[in-house]
Amino acid sequence: MSPGRRVARASRLCSARLSREGKPSTAGLHVVGADSYRPSVTIAVQPRPWRRFLALGDSFTEGMMDDLGPDGRHRGWADDVAVALARRAVERGEDGIEYANLAVRGRLLTQVVDEQVPPALELGPDLVSLAAGINDTLRPHYDLDVAATSLDRAVRRLRAGGADVLLFAWGDPARRSAAMAPVRDRVRRFNAVVEAVADTYGCYLASFWLVAAYDDERLWAEDRLHLSPAGHRLAARTALAGLGLDDRHWRTPAVPAPPASRVHQARLHGRWVRVHLAPWVARRVRGESSGDRVAPKHPTWVTVTPG
Repeated sequence: MSPGRRVARASRLCSARLSREGKPSTAGLHVVGADSYRPSVTIAVQPRPWRRFLALGDSFTEGMMDDLGPDGRHRGWADDVAVALARRAVERGEDGIEYANLAVRGRLLTQVVDEQVPPALELGPDLVSLAAGINDTLRPHYDLDVAATSLDRAVRRLRAGGADVLLFAWGDPARRSAAMAPVRDRVRRFNAVVEAVADTYGCYLASFWLVAAYDDERLWAEDRLHLSPAGHRLAARTALAGLGLDDRHWRTPAVPAPPASRVHQARLHGRWVRVHLAPWVARRVRGESSGDRVAPKHPTWVTVTPG
């Protein structure tokens, strides 16, 4: 099937899942109304004996705001998944698995595809996680057509290279902050594209959408954009569930934390504006990225064992 026909098929799959009429886009994808998006069933759930796991993406997959590991880099949910896969390998009588992580903070989807997919193919993984696109939705000139075409191209190449692929449908940003309501529409539409591409190429899918457990502020770091260490632990379980390796109990919210006083909330908000929001805006104005001059933490294979 040609790339154009594949994108057209993804368009039809999007339209089938989303009931509201929308505007046609230049890339051939049917951009539909956001309010009608609902996550579908998991595309693929049969786990396989993976031995070479490679993670692609941005700060989410790099592990930003998680605890630091022995190498001085953030740990992150992908490291946890690698350990879980190594544990399964030992149960099969093997020593462990090989793990690489090419993710770099601040990367847009097109950058992930252009910079990380080629070396990923050279490494020859049998399982690839691709989590990207959320940074794009925060940009003023966001283009869903470009994002959809980039995702289709990346997944097509990875699947053609023989790897299983795990994709991610992102959570609703407006559930935690009303200020993120304008982005909600973009995230919903992008999630529809992710599901369509996953269906087209037979990918595994981990969905954060409408998972109430992620509404817990304790799962988020002080910058309100990245997961806390506890959040990364839950994200690992979400990813493993998408691979058919964890149950669904992780969706259950934890016992709520005691509500903070208004004074405390105001102090936290003021600190967030000074320490996180203002520098982020300044980088956007200067055309800089948090990932400038940052290298992937595991650009080549490292051996992971359960211990």
